[in-house]
Amino acid sequence: MSVHSARVSLFLLKIAPGVGHVCSLASRHRDRRQRRHRQAQRTRAAARRLFDQTVQAFGRVDLLFNNAGIGAPGGPLEDLPLQRWQAVVDVNLTGTFLCTQQAFRVMKAQTPRGGRIINNGSISAHAPRPNSAPYTATKHAITGLTKATSLDGRAYDIACGQIDIGNAATELAAKMANGVPQADGRIAPEPLLDVEHVADMVVHMASLPLQANVQFVTVMATKMPFVGRG
Repeated sequence: MSVHSARVSLFLLKIAPGVGHVCSLASRHRDRRQRRHRQAQRTRAAARRLFDQTVQAFGRVDLLFNNAGIGAPGGPLEDLPLQRWQAVVDVNLTGTFLCTQQAFRVMKAQTPRGGRIINNGSISAHAPRPNSAPYTATKHAITGLTKATSLDGRAYDIACGQIDIGNAATELAAKMANGVPQADGRIAPEPLLDVEHVADMVVHMASLPLQANVQFVTVMATKMPFVGRG
């Protein structure tokens, strides 16, 4: 597959945040859990539907790039609301799993068999920033999911790799140039890199034949304080 000439579709899989209040009455807590279960069922159905629609439109799925990611507002870990934690887990981890699950279903059944999955990890898959427990925990979990996906996909010609990105110059990272908290308590600006370099690496990973795989790669601003962080 030539990535430069491939037809690419972008999808947003909506995942409902929140699990209700843990201090709710037993009957109400049970109702909340049932509502969450129904939402989870709808989310799984939505994931299956978007893959089915892609196959209907293009005939097959050759590449899945799991690129979703959110964080929770910074603050002391002990003050983090459960719904904030759950929202990050739902998007960063559960959403990635649901799409990976459907990619397996399609890629195993199509002819020629197989495909490629690329997960967007993060520098935080290796080292945390201050007050970032939900984001850091889910990005570490993505590394585990990448390894499991790579192993489980091996028999079906499904390759899986992960790109860990540090300080790409996007709207979300713009604040880093003005100063962000460091492990030693300082507020310090950090260098950024052109996001085009990240895109180039994703294209390279996607362009490889299925007999080759970039298992893990880190693309970062050269002078960002990652090596030695903490």
